[in-house]
Amino acid sequence: MTTQPHLLDPRPGRERGTRPLAARSWILLAVSLGTFMTYLDNNIINVAIPTIQRDLYLSQSGIEWVVSAYLLLFAGLLLAGGRLADVFGRRRLFTVGLTIFTVASLAAGLSGQVDVLIASRALQGVGAALLTPTTLAIITTTFPDPRERAAAVGAWSAVGALALAVGPLLGGILSEDANWHWIFFINVPVGIVTLALGSRAIPADGPSKGRSIDRGGIVTSAVALFALTYALIQGPQTGWSNATILGAIALSIVAAAAFTVIERRVTDPMVDLSIFTDRVFVGGMAALMMWAFGLFGIYFFTSLYLQNVLGFSPVRAGLTFLPMAALMAAAAAVSDRVAARVGAHRSVGLGMALMSGGVVSISFLGAHATFLDLMPGMAVIGIGGGLTIPLTSTILGALPEARAGVASALFNAAREMAGLLGVTVIGVVLAAREHAVARTGSTALTAFLDGYRLGLLLAGALVAAGALVAWLALRRTAPRRTAPRRTAPLSTPVPETLSVTVGAEG
Repeated sequence: MTTQPHLLDPRPGRERGTRPLAARSWILLAVSLGTFMTYLDNNIINVAIPTIQRDLYLSQSGIEWVVSAYLLLFAGLLLAGGRLADVFGRRRLFTVGLTIFTVASLAAGLSGQVDVLIASRALQGVGAALLTPTTLAIITTTFPDPRERAAAVGAWSAVGALALAVGPLLGGILSEDANWHWIFFINVPVGIVTLALGSRAIPADGPSKGRSIDRGGIVTSAVALFALTYALIQGPQTGWSNATILGAIALSIVAAAAFTVIERRVTDPMVDLSIFTDRVFVGGMAALMMWAFGLFGIYFFTSLYLQNVLGFSPVRAGLTFLPMAALMAAAAAVSDRVAARVGAHRSVGLGMALMSGGVVSISFLGAHATFLDLMPGMAVIGIGGGLTIPLTSTILGALPEARAGVASALFNAAREMAGLLGVTVIGVVLAAREHAVARTGSTALTAFLDGYRLGLLLAGALVAAGALVAWLALRRTAPRRTAPRRTAPLSTPVPETLSVTVGAEG
């Protein structure tokens, strides 16, 4: 008699396709918890900044580095983390990254001096950069069937959406009713539980034979992303004509050019540049960046609007985003079925169009808006954002499974850069408009609202443009039953289920 394997059996001898669905669900839970931690940490600190600044007597520069240290290391090392995961094994990098992140969170919570806090935040960024690319890569290899993968990505995205909303709310509650140290301590028990679950559930994959690290690609990609992130973070404060900012932008361009040259010449490149000739991949990435530009900008500047204009407390401001995130999570959970029925180009295009409409509607709310006034726009943004999730599986599906780590890293790096760019550009537009209106003799409140409205209208326009890009780029001609199957851009066969998921043309 054959014995039934344990549901969490991590032995590599089992074929992925024969692993029980229950076992793969535990894997999905582990990577989703890891994602939840990094997403939560990305925005939970924003609400607690005033409390940290008062407690540690920080200058404006000091508090900026508390926030920026994490973002710089996280964004700068994402592609490197993806490559290392592909070479040394995804479970190994998942464990290493999660361990670093958890230990750094403990150190940040215990810190009583600004230099220790900044160093801990930087170490958190390193851990997140190693951890984040592995999550989608593990999903890609665990769910080889496109339909199952799309559903898993939807669940993973729903968890990320909840983290975006819970972050400000939890940050407000902890900073008001406990103290700011707990915004970091909260990661420790979650990290320990996730480490235990991951070591039990995620199968060991081991180092890839015959794969090189591509040191040149790792170094140049890290320099390019680090320099660009620094310029986007510091540019609004120091001025775009500042020599340091111009130097950072120039360094980013030079490093990106060097990365391109290296990747064309090495035998085992970190990123196969031929993927950028694929319409679906390039269009999907462009739509993703427009999505992130709008969504991240909305979170940042609408938080200011809620607290500085409407007078909401940090907790109430966090609660305002909760219905939007809940609807986004609900829509993300069913987005794969919607895309399978109507085509990803239609579902993603519709989702981004809804997001655009929601952003525009919120931009016209004035100084006397109520919680209920905000809800229709927030709800539309949430539903629309959830329907865009098939973008993720489309981008991941454009690269072969052996490069799933880099595919996940490209996805996350594009989203992070676009989000930073959204905050930067909307901030520049808001400040310029605010200054121009103030010079006409208008009140400071009127000037801010005018700049805020113009910034959100710009975000709405870009998201609307992303809807058009997604509709055009994600269209595939579904094969007829008697016709031969199409092939994927990198010569991997495309199953019929993928054609259904991506959708028929028209």
